[in-house]
Amino acid sequence: MEDYLQGCRVALQESRPIHVVLGNEACDLDSMVSALALAFYLAKTTEAEEVFVPVLNIKRSELPLRGDNVFFLQKTHIPESLLIFRDEIDLHALQQAGQLTLILVDHHVLPKSDAALEEAVAEVLDHRPIDQKHCPPCHVSVELVGSCATLVAERILQGAPEILDRQTAALLHGAIILDCVNMDLKIGKATLKDKRHVEKLEALFPDLPNRNDIFDSLQKAKFDVSGLTTEQMLRKDQKTISRQGTKVAISAIYMDLEVRARCRCGWREKTFSFVCNLAPHSWLTSKMYLTPPFLHLYSTVHRLSLHYCNGPHAGFPASTFDPCKLFSPQQPE
Repeated sequence: MEDYLQGCRVALQESRPIHVVLGNEACDLDSMVSALALAFYLAKTTEAEEVFVPVLNIKRSELPLRGDNVFFLQKTHIPESLLIFRDEIDLHALQQAGQLTLILVDHHVLPKSDAALEEAVAEVLDHRPIDQKHCPPCHVSVELVGSCATLVAERILQGAPEILDRQTAALLHGAIILDCVNMDLKIGKATLKDKRHVEKLEALFPDLPNRNDIFDSLQKAKFDVSGLTTEQMLRKDQKTISRQGTKVAISAIYMDLEVRARCRCGWREKTFSFVCNLAPHSWLTSKMYLTPPFLHLYSTVHRLSLHYCNGPHAGFPASTFDPCKLFSPQQPE
C-alpha cells in the first residue's frame, strides 16, 4: 500500500488523465478506508496504464479532527504524508482539461459546489439508499450493508484476492468492525454480509487484531479530544445550516462544557473568534455529550447546551457573552 500511495503522489505531478476515487465529505474511517482500498484494487487489476488515485474529501488540516482515522493510520503503518487530500488536487481544473474520471465511494450525491464534476462520475459504490433525483447517470452499485468497506472487501475477494495483503486487510477489517459497532447483534447495524466478510478477512490473516481490542481502541481514539485546540474541538463534529442570512453551526463536544469554559485557556475568546469567522450573523450551539470515560461521574446522563451568537439576535448581544452563565441542563437522554 505504501509503494502504491507514493506512486500516486508522483502521478499527480504528471500531466495525464487520472481516475480519482473520492470518499465522502465526512471522511470518517469507513470512507477513508474504502477510498484507499478501492483505488488500490483498481490500480492493481486494470491492465491499461491508467492511474487510480484515492482522495480524502477534506483539507489536510482537518485530519487531526478525526482521531480514529489518525490512530488507525498509525496502527496500520500508513504515513499521513502519503495521503492526498481535497485541497491538494484541483478536480475542477482536471475536469475542464478533460483529464478526470471520478469514482464515488461511500456516497453518491455530489454537493452543489461540485455539481460541475457530475459528468466525470463513471461509477458509484455506496451502502446507503439511493437518492434517485441527484444520483449521477452512471454505473451505480448500492447495497444496504453496515459498512461500505464490506463492499470493497467483497470486490477484492471476488475479483483479485491475490492482491490483498495484511495491511489492506487490516484497514478493511477495522473499518467494518467500527462501522458495524463490533458486529453487535443488539445494535442491528451489521448484516450477514458484513459478518461474513469480517470472518473471511480473519481466516486469511489470523493475526489480525482481536475484534474487541480494535473496536475499543478506535472508539477511544474517535472521542479523544485531549490534543485538540478550541477551534479544532468546535469543528470536530460540526453541522452547519443557513437560513435567511443567518448561519447556525451545531458542534458536539465530547467533554464537560462547563469545565472547558472555566479553564484558563482563553476558551471564551477563542470561541468568540470561531463564531465571528462563521458569518456576520451566526449562531453556535455547542452540546456536550458524556462518553464512556465520563459516565461514572454522573448518576444520570445529561446534555448541556451552550448557545452563542455573533450579532444582536433574540436580545442576546455577543458582547455580553459569558459561557459560564449559559449552561442549562436538559432532560436526561
